[in-house]
Amino acid sequence: MPCRPRCGRGCSNPSLRNGVKIIKALLSRQPGGPETLELTEVDAPTPGKGELAVRVLACAINYPDVLIIEDKYQMRPPRPFAPGAEFAGEVVAVGEGVERWTAGDRLIAVTGFGGLAEQIVVDAQRAFRLPEGVDPVEGSALLMTYATTIHALKDRGELSQGQKLLVLGAAGGVGLAAVEIGKAMGARVVAAVSSEEKAEAARAAGADETLIYGRAPFAKDESKALSAAFKEAVGPSGADVIYDPVGGDYCEPALRSIAWEGRYLVVGFPAGIPKLPLNLTLLKSCDVRGVFWGGFVMRDPRRNAEHVEQLIRWWQDGTISPRIDRTYPLQEGGAAIRRLAERKAVGKVVVTLG
Repeated sequence: MPCRPRCGRGCSNPSLRNGVKIIKALLSRQPGGPETLELTEVDAPTPGKGELAVRVLACAINYPDVLIIEDKYQMRPPRPFAPGAEFAGEVVAVGEGVERWTAGDRLIAVTGFGGLAEQIVVDAQRAFRLPEGVDPVEGSALLMTYATTIHALKDRGELSQGQKLLVLGAAGGVGLAAVEIGKAMGARVVAAVSSEEKAEAARAAGADETLIYGRAPFAKDESKALSAAFKEAVGPSGADVIYDPVGGDYCEPALRSIAWEGRYLVVGFPAGIPKLPLNLTLLKSCDVRGVFWGGFVMRDPRRNAEHVEQLIRWWQDGTISPRIDRTYPLQEGGAAIRRLAERKAVGKVVVTLG
């Protein structure tokens, strides 16, 4: 019985069009929320020089995916494009000049976009080998959050043994990574979250203490109360390092709890970009330090590779373990992005394509 063609041109193979393999992809064709994404068929990408074509097994969702489809991210790829920057997959083709990879090898990688598709092309220099026998769903959730966090705490925060670390948004993917890596580095970790369910997740990740805060925006008296709660949680000497992937009205109350010469790490702004009174930095003689992992990777790929090697060792020995909140099939990728945008996730949301 002949195959039913998809292209209307009498193709003999339903997965081919003009001799090119057809794949499914979840595309952004116009700026908007997750509901604007369209599942469609496109030509499979071909690897160029130094590149790998990869069959995507799992794609983790991150906050930039929320922003990029709304044209609110610093990078605006030409449309149509598939969101999804972090994935685990299997090599299907090797481009010219690539030596250490062969078809069938499994890997994890981060790109700017394109992960919500059955295949993607990635620069071989940006791929890391997925260890044998590990779950590609967990692997897809390892790089962006954990690599951002190890760079933040080691390079920008200079966190050391015995210091106090305050983590905001501590039940999200990046927040849980900060709890685990902070404990691995010997810190005392205070995890700030928005519910008891999330506090339980932070404690399971190793947090020494948890603090539950309300939902912003905050009135003046509410901001003062939150500041007092932060100060009580971290103790009279204050937090040596504050890890803030939240921003908004949480920033100033947290900064008021910082230690003398502490380091405030600016990681993200899902609650909005805060307006920080700089007199606080003078009074505490503290630093406010930005964390831009993507820029760090471009400028120091060797050190980033060392960080990733450390993360994989910690992952294999159980020191860290990516928590998966929920998985979705590709056709429900928009729902996965919406769950993250609404701050409902405890851990990482992942779209599976295997």
